[in-house]
Amino acid sequence: MFRSFMAEALAEARKAAARNEVPVGAVLVSPGGDIIARAGNRTRELNDPTAHAEVLVIREACALLQSERLPGHDLYVTLEPCAMCAATIAATRLARVYYGASDPKSGGVAHGACVFEHPQAHHAPEVYEGFLARDCEALLQTFFAARR
Repeated sequence: MFRSFMAEALAEARKAAARNEVPVGAVLVSPGGDIIARAGNRTRELNDPTAHAEVLVIREACALLQSERLPGHDLYVTLEPCAMCAATIAATRLARVYYGASDPKSGGVAHGACVFEHPQAHHAPEVYEGFLARDCEALLQTFFAARR
């Protein structure tokens, strides 16, 4: 039976916003349905432009499982992954990616680079979009409206 973990990813995005980070959250789920890693963006906190939520959960899961690949695992993320994150997802061989809000400006899955469709992509996970999209979009809009 399918269970969405987007609410958990959204909770991580809210924590990121509270840290004054762009509110993107992610969780990585094992083939057995357990969350094995969770994170929100930490680019500002860590002074690391690669510290996107997706990369952080992949790093944590790979370290935990002592493997550079995570076949059969699922990623839930509140915003369409950028090209960097999509390339990391492909290299990790994740089975499925579920995301909330689309990102026409910086997305790398359905917009922009469309990494998984590129002939050089070694792997293309199943991709599902629109999970709690309104909630994910509202969190991002509120965050950026307060800074403009």
